[in-house]
Amino acid sequence: MPYYGAMHQEIIDLALCLDHPPRVWLDTGCGTGALVQRAVDQLPSTKFVLSDPFSGMLDLAKARLANAERVRFLPPLHTNELLGKVGERPDIITAVLCHHYMPPEGRAEAVRTCYDMLPEGGTFIAFENVRPTTAEGYEIGKRLWGRYWARNSMTSAGIAQLLARLDVECFPITVEEHLELLRRTGFRTAELFWRSKLQAGFYAIK
Repeated sequence: MPYYGAMHQEIIDLALCLDHPPRVWLDTGCGTGALVQRAVDQLPSTKFVLSDPFSGMLDLAKARLANAERVRFLPPLHTNELLGKVGERPDIITAVLCHHYMPPEGRAEAVRTCYDMLPEGGTFIAFENVRPTTAEGYEIGKRLWGRYWARNSMTSAGIAQLLARLDVECFPITVEEHLELLRRTGFRTAELFWRSKLQAGFYAIK
């Protein structure tokens, strides 16, 4: 995935720029645990709670973070199933490349769940695949992704397979639609803070 490590560091840098260091950080859709592996050393007083809907991903994350302190795992759960399951209220919730797999009503429910779990002043951070505002821009974005993957030794068949997932398994929306969803949910601040090709990072403060 283009800039995957860079996305993680951008999230950590943002967390370090907030008014107060997070006491509890919930990573929903944690995948293999790469974000928390990077964050745990840079935020030495933060407790991390990891969740993912897929048990296989959680197993990989547990193996990656086997020796990490201040890390706790939830059972396999989708974001919209997390309310009341975390225990402590998280100051930060991250959702990295996971909500774009949901149709519009599911995405809205997941964002609302994150909002409801946060305290006043809490921060929601999401990275998602995004849709450009024009059909031409969308096609150019796909070609840019294709060139990136080709430079990194992916076959033409592999590139075509990944691109075919768009609008079938993954449902990108525009940057403005993301921001409008965050505002409509009730966040007092909603900002775009990173973008490249067909991906963007957003943060919202309750």
